[in-house]
Amino acid sequence: MTLQQLKYIITIVKCGSITEAARRLFISQPSLSNSVKDLEAELGIEIFNRTSKGISLSADGEEFLAYAGQVVEQTELLEERYKNKKPSKQLCSVSTQHYAFAVNAFSNLISRLDSDEYEFTLRETRTFEIIDDVHNFRSEIGILYINAFNQKVMRKIFSENRLEFHPLFTANPHVFISSEHPLTNLKSVTTEDLKDYPFLSFEQGTNNSFYYSEEILSTVPRKKIIHVSDRATLFNLLIGLNGYTICSGILNSDLNGDNIVSVPLITDENMTIGYVINTKMKLSRFAKDYISELKKLISNCGYEIIE
Repeated sequence: MTLQQLKYIITIVKCGSITEAARRLFISQPSLSNSVKDLEAELGIEIFNRTSKGISLSADGEEFLAYAGQVVEQTELLEERYKNKKPSKQLCSVSTQHYAFAVNAFSNLISRLDSDEYEFTLRETRTFEIIDDVHNFRSEIGILYINAFNQKVMRKIFSENRLEFHPLFTANPHVFISSEHPLTNLKSVTTEDLKDYPFLSFEQGTNNSFYYSEEILSTVPRKKIIHVSDRATLFNLLIGLNGYTICSGILNSDLNGDNIVSVPLITDENMTIGYVINTKMKLSRFAKDYISELKKLISNCGYEIIE
């Protein structure tokens, strides 16, 4: 077993396929496949399940990955300390519901990064896919919310997927609307105030459960509903159609401009936004720094961090 083989396994998991991993590692696919098979034969386990649809980590592979990640990180720390070797190319993936603060924290951290090489992935995606990404080690961190309505179901799903939920802050719901919207000048709004305007919601694909909805009060009947798949489209429709969506209330004018405003929504509901991690994975230094940056940004917006 070699350090290089451990790095191969980690890269394959992050890429989700041997073909993509071979491309990133600048080696041939057969060479990479053979190296993995040699390691499996040496250890007497199957690290990956192989099917016609691709590969996935086996139960033994999940345990092996947890150890491999620790060995590789500690080796890099030793090399940096005693051989004056520059840090290796940094890799990290984050999956998140559509939160501007998650993007802002990512941007802030990378702009201060002292590294010649890195490769990061930020996925704004559906709730089910966030859980699946973290469960299958495609992402180190998944950012989403729970509340009184969905928490029983979501915590069960977290447990089944070996995920831990760490709360960041609790937010009272707001609505995002255009700065030109007829309700902009109100100090707060009710669902009754909003009933004649289009409700914009992030679509959840085939896993379209109320429990997976990114917006609270997902079971409230509405006359006009538009499902979208990305934040830019949602913001354009907020402006073009006088629509609204329900959110945490944190906006960033640098990323979102001044055309969208946040107005408190009168409701007894709230939402606890946090992150999930895989209990089998040790977080990288960048992932830990990203969580710290999230907390700093959220605190600067006036919210109390849950410790």
